[in-house]
Amino acid sequence: MARESWGALGREELDHQYSPSHWSHRLDKDAVIEAHVRKTVEGTILSRTLAQTVLNIPYGESESQKLDLYLPKETPLGCKLLIYIHGGYWQFLSKEESGFMVPPLVSRGIAVMVMDYDIAPKGHMDLIVSQVRRSIVVTLTQYPQFTDVYLCGHSAGAQLVAMMLCTDWTKHHVSPKFKGAVLVSGVYDLVPIVHTYVNDALRMSWEVAERNSPIKLMACTKRHTGTCKIAIVVAEHDSPEFHRQSKDYFEVR
Repeated sequence: MARESWGALGREELDHQYSPSHWSHRLDKDAVIEAHVRKTVEGTILSRTLAQTVLNIPYGESESQKLDLYLPKETPLGCKLLIYIHGGYWQFLSKEESGFMVPPLVSRGIAVMVMDYDIAPKGHMDLIVSQVRRSIVVTLTQYPQFTDVYLCGHSAGAQLVAMMLCTDWTKHHVSPKFKGAVLVSGVYDLVPIVHTYVNDALRMSWEVAERNSPIKLMACTKRHTGTCKIAIVVAEHDSPEFHRQSKDYFEVR
């Protein structure tokens, strides 16, 4: 689909395009969500037995503003840190399902941070983005040994990673050295989301969607990412709209 072609789609088709579970080729749409949650929970529980952990570190005032750290045996100055931001359309999932990738990383001396944020309907888009920023500020302030930082996000998490890449961190009194970012099956233009079921909980206006759309902020991204290497990944069976979103974001980089 060409850019802006989503506008020709009706509500029903837009809902279908932005329902990732509808595009599973192996499992029913409900079964694939259940399988995803089950496997990621199991992986996170396993990770907590294999890595040193510091759990539920507060980074803000609300109950949801907590983060978890998974640490290798040694964390010398210069230790690499991967920050993973979960998906779930900004209204589902949490850090309790987000530590599944930890074992192969900590075994190679790489720490992992995952965070909760106020998901919708309690949280709104501006708040969620600001909370993720805050979690990074607190982590890098409290753990200055993390000098090389990598970001990874899936689905909604990819949009949040992209928003971190266009942040002017000097305003937050930290200078993260982002060395790389992996954005998986992301949504980089939120305007189409305003017209789908996803917005029932988010309640985004057009203006909120615009200012939280990384594709609209590429000048800031280029200015603040420096030599950070960015990988944009889309799954083979993701919907045409998800393919379009990733392609458009890649092309404007």
